Amino acid sequence: MTRTIGRAPARLTGGLVAAAALALLAGCAGTPSGAALVGTWGSTAASQPNLTIENDGAFSGTDGCNRLSGKGSVDGDTITFGPIASTLMACQGVDEWLAKASSGTAKGSTLVVYDISGNEIGKLDKSK
Repeated sequence: MTRTIGRAPARLTGGLVAAAALALLAGCAGTPSGAALVGTWGSTAASQPNLTIENDGAFSGTDGCNRLSGKGSVDGDTITFGPIASTLMACQGVDEWLAKASSGTAKGSTLVVYDISGNEIGKLDKSK
């Protein structure tokens, strides 16, 4: 028994390959809606809070004393922080407000941070 396998015309195959490549590249481009959030916010000076947010919602930084990290979800210019992992060092004279963050919204060059009740608890300026 002999089978004949039909082939799509070259122009159709080339178009499908190009469409598949374009779809793959678009998937690698990151989250354009979260572009306003991506980057480092706050100061890297001693005892100052800062936060670096990645395209996929991963974040890391410090509340000025303890190291913070986790993964959040990004929707437009807002991030909802997932559980925050933190070191537990005792630091005097440091306001550890960033560890209480539930969400944050990029408003221009400022990240406004909110607690679980929706109250503003602090702001971080975008690092240059």
